[in-house]
Amino acid sequence: MSTAAKIFAGPGMLVAGINHFANPRVYEPLMPDYLPAHRELIFLSGVAEILAGAGSMVPATRSKAGLLSIATLIAIFPANVWMVQRPERFKKIPRWAAIARLPLQLWMIKAVWDTTRKPSG
Repeated sequence: MSTAAKIFAGPGMLVAGINHFANPRVYEPLMPDYLPAHRELIFLSGVAEILAGAGSMVPATRSKAGLLSIATLIAIFPANVWMVQRPERFKKIPRWAAIARLPLQLWMIKAVWDTTRKPSG
């Protein structure tokens, strides 16, 4: 497994989760209008990312943390689709970058799977 995958699955998810609490306003525009309780969902996804990131760095919890991380990545995928569907809300993000996030999410899921399911080496 790659170093990038290990960094993403552990420290990367942990830092991203902490950022949900440090900068929740950054995530508010990403929330699809059809979802309720935006702030609460931002904090909930932050908690999930913190638990998943920290748990993936501990051998005893790595496997379950990986599943939590994958579930979280799937749950936040609609926000990436929302960015593509509503480019007028994300004028500072190039359209190609919003579109590139979609397959990048698949790499993230695979990276977490590879990092948390296979023995470290």
